[in-house]
Amino acid sequence: MQTSLREIAKKAEREKKYRFLNLYGMLNERNLLDSWKYMNKSASYGVDRVSAKEYETNLAGNVKELVARLKRRGYRAKLVRRKYIPKPNGKLRPLGIPTTEDKLLQVAVARILESIYEQDFLSDSFGYRRGRGAKMALRELRYQLQYGWFGYVVEVDIKGFFDNINHEWMKRMLEERIRDKAFMRLITKWLKAGIMETDKSVIHPATGTPQGGVVSPILANIYLHYVLDLWFEKKIKPKSEGRAYLCRYADDFVCLFQFQRDAEMFYRELPGRLAKFGLEVSKEKTRIVSFSKFRIAENSRFDFLGFEFSWGKEKSGKPLIRRRTSRDKLRKALGNFKEWCKENIKLRVKELITKLNKKLRGYYEYYGMIGNSERLRQFYMKVESILKKWLNRRSQRKSYTWEGYRRMLKRYPLLEPRITERRNNQFELFSTNC
Repeated sequence: MQTSLREIAKKAEREKKYRFLNLYGMLNERNLLDSWKYMNKSASYGVDRVSAKEYETNLAGNVKELVARLKRRGYRAKLVRRKYIPKPNGKLRPLGIPTTEDKLLQVAVARILESIYEQDFLSDSFGYRRGRGAKMALRELRYQLQYGWFGYVVEVDIKGFFDNINHEWMKRMLEERIRDKAFMRLITKWLKAGIMETDKSVIHPATGTPQGGVVSPILANIYLHYVLDLWFEKKIKPKSEGRAYLCRYADDFVCLFQFQRDAEMFYRELPGRLAKFGLEVSKEKTRIVSFSKFRIAENSRFDFLGFEFSWGKEKSGKPLIRRRTSRDKLRKALGNFKEWCKENIKLRVKELITKLNKKLRGYYEYYGMIGNSERLRQFYMKVESILKKWLNRRSQRKSYTWEGYRRMLKRYPLLEPRITERRNNQFELFSTNC
């Protein structure tokens, strides 16, 4: 971390009520050039069609000119390019892609915000935070369920969270820690930036922050820190008669309760709390699940971050938390693979298998959790079958029988499914026989 950011972090940790000044002045050439290292150079370009590679050819000159505009207050946020990606339910998720220059500036601002708010965020928040992530959230949730005295899970879905962040509340939350008007105006420009739809029409959102924008994740974390995390810690926990625990990754979260009446109290009060800040619970995806190791029911399961949590048993008969790839995510992954085959099937077999193995490695890296061997093997076998089907579509005659296909795979083998989760002392009591 740069010295300036480190000093901000130290001050934020020491003085919990301090409001920072002179943050706008930190957006200088040195900090922007340093922030370039954290840019995703392979990301899509924005409305100006300038890629990171093109911007980098004159990086020093471009940054110098950007800083000059910032100093004379001549910087204007460009339109955000809208892109849609499919969701498991058949709907489309909207993404917003800023220009390369706006991304660079957002990276620098996000690093400053992280230095301040990392000192405030609670330990049960895992999304978009340095040194934390989805796997850590999944491990911690498993630990709490296995060893905690919890009997009920409230599974929650916030409807269109990124599209409904209230700008006025967002600014009020930021002002709890920031007293720099120029810095605040800069963030407001991104919140208010027009969005160019796929049909070239432009909309100017009254709420929300584009999902896909570089600064959006930290803003979302700040928003839910005040809306949800602090409320749960300071209001819900003290009102609960038993134990209560919140596990949140960005806008995905579940809450655990020892007693049913506490779960029902939270379930009743949550919609009103969210509504105050312009958010809404998705009723069809929000529910209370009875989830006790002492009374395991057939439908006692819930999904979180792509995994299905349920109770199983060790060989000794002791209750054991099981985590398996959720059915929706498995279907989505196979659907995506079919599309990938359609786009890449004309490649030579060696190149095709090399690219496919890279995708499989990434899949196993995330879903290779202890206890998920069965679903990994199911995915692998489906991939084998789909690949054979598309290889046989490359010509009018059938190219591969199963025998010939097996011979080809011996020459160019697919990456076998494997468990990638490592054991550590905290979880050594867990059995792998699940």
